[in-house]
Amino acid sequence: MQVLNFYSQIFADQLKRGRKTATIRLGDKSHKYRKNQLVLVTVGYQHSPRERIFEAVIDQVEVKRVKDLSPRDIEHDNPEFRRIEEMVHFLEQIYGRKIQIEDTVTVVRFSQIVERPSEVTDRLRGIGGAQN
Repeated sequence: MQVLNFYSQIFADQLKRGRKTATIRLGDKSHKYRKNQLVLVTVGYQHSPRERIFEAVIDQVEVKRVKDLSPRDIEHDNPEFRRIEEMVHFLEQIYGRKIQIEDTVTVVRFSQIVERPSEVTDRLRGIGGAQN
């Protein structure tokens, strides 16, 4: 199983609360992540113990230039940001180098896999939705 790892413990909280549903990675990562792929979402540093957050399915993989990131792309990656300038500064901190608006990034959107979503449970019990 492929791992989608995040370095900061700040992300663990955002992931667990469902506030972070995407990651923006520098470069074209379309060869690494594919739609409908199962991934293990973890938090931790390389060569150190990592915390297992949850399993997820990749919903969308989109390669674009930094300048073409939408406010929605940015918000799904980091709910505190909306503007490209904020995202560029953040990426520079992560990658330790200058990021240009012409640089290529990959937006990977994902959904947590839960044992039994409440909506499915409700349908199975005949609560809400269409009933026969």
